[in-house]
Amino acid sequence: MSERRPLIAGNWKMYKTCEEAVETAAKVAELTADVTEVDIMIAPPFTALSPVSTALATSAVSVGAQNLYWEKEGAFTGEIAPAMLVSAGCRYVIVGHSERRQYFGETDDTVNRKIRAALDSNLIPVMCIGETKNERDSNLTLSVLDKQVQKGLKGFSRDELTKLVIAYEPVWAIGTGETATAEQAQAAHRFIRETIGKTLDQKLSETVRILYGGSVKPNNISGLMKMTDIDGALIGGASLDAKTFSSIVKFK
Repeated sequence: MSERRPLIAGNWKMYKTCEEAVETAAKVAELTADVTEVDIMIAPPFTALSPVSTALATSAVSVGAQNLYWEKEGAFTGEIAPAMLVSAGCRYVIVGHSERRQYFGETDDTVNRKIRAALDSNLIPVMCIGETKNERDSNLTLSVLDKQVQKGLKGFSRDELTKLVIAYEPVWAIGTGETATAEQAQAAHRFIRETIGKTLDQKLSETVRILYGGSVKPNNISGLMKMTDIDGALIGGASLDAKTFSSIVKFK
């Protein structure tokens, strides 16, 4: 592993009431209290952000949101502004998750605007990118990743992106039980890092944290984390159970 500090993040998606979220978050904090060399983040649903943040106030576990809107306020029924996330205790925000792209019309352009809004509010954006099964089968993986990186980060300077986190999530591996091999994931991460070096800044490419997401479990995290360019994981289903998630955080 590199000097980049690992980040293990849990995306709870549309699961857990406020009570369930607080209970799980408190358990995660308890089970990972002895972890000092890994950053930990959980992203509950919007309704649970504030109580979970309160429950984690004295812990090292950070809170993230699963989405945001790029306007500061206004007549945008159902949307959430960056300042609302900050006031609810968020430090991170996930942007451009494949489910947002697939079901809710997210595009590289809206991802770009959301990253700008996040950075303007001092939120750490976790930009998700990744190819579908059809794109991988058609040997389009690298061109898809190249486009998503270039369009998603268009117009930003290196200094603006020092806290950026990227999550590579092959869509065909999300919630399917099918995982990219450590070698497949490493190849994609290496390409993403090289793309950032060529199109944005070499120094940034060396320091940006790139997470892997896609059916990450306790039995495959160690192999993934041994790869040079994998700096952590964005975990879906396996993050819903505090004990399972904590065992992933404590990878060896």
